[in-house]
Amino acid sequence: MKTTFTFLITVFLFFNACTPDKLAEMSRENFEDGASQYKYMMKKLPDGVFPKTFENGEFKTSGSGWWCSGFYPGSLIYLYEQTKDDSLLMETKRILEILKKEQYNTTTHDLGFMMYCSFGNMQTIDPKPEYKEILLNSAKSLSSRFSEKTACIKSWDSKKEDFLVIIDNMMNLELLFWATQETGDSTYYDIAVTHANTTMENHFRPDYSSYHVLNYDSQTGEVKEKRTAQGYADSSAWARGQSWGLYGYTVVYRFTHDEKYLKQAEHIANFILNHPNLPEDKIPYWDYDVPNIPNAKRDASAGAVMGSAFLELAKYVDQESADKYKAAAKTIIETLSSPEYKAEICTNGGFVLKHSVGHFDQGTEVDVPLTYADYYFFEAMKRYLEW
Repeated sequence: MKTTFTFLITVFLFFNACTPDKLAEMSRENFEDGASQYKYMMKKLPDGVFPKTFENGEFKTSGSGWWCSGFYPGSLIYLYEQTKDDSLLMETKRILEILKKEQYNTTTHDLGFMMYCSFGNMQTIDPKPEYKEILLNSAKSLSSRFSEKTACIKSWDSKKEDFLVIIDNMMNLELLFWATQETGDSTYYDIAVTHANTTMENHFRPDYSSYHVLNYDSQTGEVKEKRTAQGYADSSAWARGQSWGLYGYTVVYRFTHDEKYLKQAEHIANFILNHPNLPEDKIPYWDYDVPNIPNAKRDASAGAVMGSAFLELAKYVDQESADKYKAAAKTIIETLSSPEYKAEICTNGGFVLKHSVGHFDQGTEVDVPLTYADYYFFEAMKRYLEW
């Protein structure tokens, strides 16, 4: 009897192990298609610039100082990791040569996006002293924007008396944590934690939705204004901003192991998942409170960031919560893999995803592909495949 039982268990485990994971297969196919798309994009990309979007049949680019410049090389690295296509690695090295001067850029808070998503990922797959030095210089440049009076890092330069901080800035703290991890210099870590604490205290409402922009008094550190720049209204929940916060506090917990940041990430996650305006396919409207839902534009970039964040957050929580977050991430990846969001090869300017929203009220980058949508989509699939 015991032998029969053991045999049945063995058979069950064998067939269970051999059952194909359809989402894993889909993800691998997406990486192959993504490699084809980006090789198509490479041919269209003029020298010295970075891809930005594809709008009204026009391929739009930017210089290295644009906040999205790191996503193109970052995407190439993710694609290379999965496909081992050497042409993608060669293109990565080419574009990094153009990007590396931004290590000394002290006029932006987006050095995490620009340098860690690019050189940080490159250092992971091909560690070199040169890449490490570039990243450390980038961390120094980012740290120069920290103010002890406001206890946070300035996002946008403005009037002398103003100190503008946006929720997006949570995404740039990973570079600072990495710098302390590499050097043992706690200065970077302390700045990152201080910024996270200040943001947690001031940026969030009682329901754990987030304001987009806070204006601090640069001399006293007091909050003067809470508003939006890219959302529907000052009091609304701009979709990508909620995703930035979710991702950001998950990263802070990874480096600190402080439970308060994990709880913050879970609160944000539950706000998103329990929101009555979140569609069943988990790709949010560009703002959770825009009045013309369900006719409002969707934002694939907000969904992609959210999906990647959910997969990391699921690693740190109890099983019930992990299952919930992982299920949401799987739904997001499945939705973005559908023809509604995934472009056919050699279309869409070479970008993989369609239907993202940059700045709706200004009418810029509305319902178009965006580099960071692709980047976080690739990252979400990479994380899923690593489970």
